[in-house]
Amino acid sequence: MEIIIYFLIGGIAGFTAGLFGVGGGLIIVPILYIVFQQQGYPIDTVMHLALGTSLATILITSISSILAHHKKQAVLWPVVKNLSFGLCTGSFLGAGIAGILSGFILQFLVGLFALFIAYSMFNHRKINVDTNKTLPSKQNQWTAGALIGIASAIFGIGGGSLTVPYLNRCGVVMQKAVATSAACGFPIALAGALGFMWFGQNQAINLPHTLGYVHIYAFLGISSMSFLSAKLGAKIAHQLSPQRLKISFGFLLLTIGIYFIVQAGRGFF
Repeated sequence: MEIIIYFLIGGIAGFTAGLFGVGGGLIIVPILYIVFQQQGYPIDTVMHLALGTSLATILITSISSILAHHKKQAVLWPVVKNLSFGLCTGSFLGAGIAGILSGFILQFLVGLFALFIAYSMFNHRKINVDTNKTLPSKQNQWTAGALIGIASAIFGIGGGSLTVPYLNRCGVVMQKAVATSAACGFPIALAGALGFMWFGQNQAINLPHTLGYVHIYAFLGISSMSFLSAKLGAKIAHQLSPQRLKISFGFLLLTIGIYFIVQAGRGFF
């Protein structure tokens, strides 16, 4: 019965990711949080487990996106190479930071991030890309990658909502920014998942079917189903109004953000 629940979560997360054109982290984390809570896992590890497992699933599902963008020759691989060291370092460090934060603080941070992305959806403005701009030095790209990696691990996401705006501001056109961001999601997810496994084991997390802060059954069920259902979501997305999709996703994130902030408030007070 447990694995069926994870298959369902994967189906929902993949379909939603394909429908709205974003990674499934912000969908997977709140659903896993509720499921793990209902299964009676310790409240001080539930959020960490949701974040670590989310990153592990993104590791698999990002491969499909990378292959699709690579076929269209839209991925700027030199940029991916320059960012990857910082992304990996930052994501692993972010997992360590998340490991020492309480579950309530993590809920509050993820809630704020969801509200921020919701606000961006409601106030979407087309970014005017200055193609005369050039990418910063390798050192600055490493620094940017590290900051994106830290935030992505703490929020349990592949970093697309952070990497795309950064590349846009560096003069990269939207199509290539999205494709390059998708490729950057792999090192973020890999280092972040390994970090949550490592720090979870160091804190002697002893829960069934887990490796550190990654739930193995949830990882297998979600990643396998989301890989398939994302294609269905993407197909339906092309039949709907882009503006309505953004508004709908904005309301979904608004609900998620408020939910986590309320949960965090209950813990604090």
